[in-house]
Amino acid sequence: MFEIPEIKLLKGLCTLDFGATIPEVKKVLGEPQEIQNLSDDILNTSSIAYHYWDDGYSIFFDVLNNKKFNSVELDHKETMLFNTKLFFLNEKELVQLMKANGYALSETENHPWGEKRLSFDEAGLDCYFQNHKIASVNFGIIENFEQSGFFAN
Repeated sequence: MFEIPEIKLLKGLCTLDFGATIPEVKKVLGEPQEIQNLSDDILNTSSIAYHYWDDGYSIFFDVLNNKKFNSVELDHKETMLFNTKLFFLNEKELVQLMKANGYALSETENHPWGEKRLSFDEAGLDCYFQNHKIASVNFGIIENFEQSGFFAN
């Protein structure tokens, strides 16, 4: 468990690097509260999600890549990105923080259920806003992104 999750874009979460195996993740985080198998027949993808609900994150493993850690979903309010508490930023502040660190806003989308997504494709980062506040964040590796278009979120 991480007391304060730190996003390391394109690298991992805190001390966990993308590419870690399930046993390596469990050694650091312990047993998940829930394990979920996810698949998308259209994109031909399959993932295993380890949910650590009480800690505010889910860890995803790419089944087609030897079950390696490849992305994270966070809703932990103390999450840090570039030494900044991410969940305390509004949309404009997020865009400024990312731009200051070399990542441009790629896309925004308003979802029918009320969330707004801001994507920073070069960073492998999607931030979801509800009522003008960040509700959750997804980030991961982006290798083969152009080929598959898949990003576990």
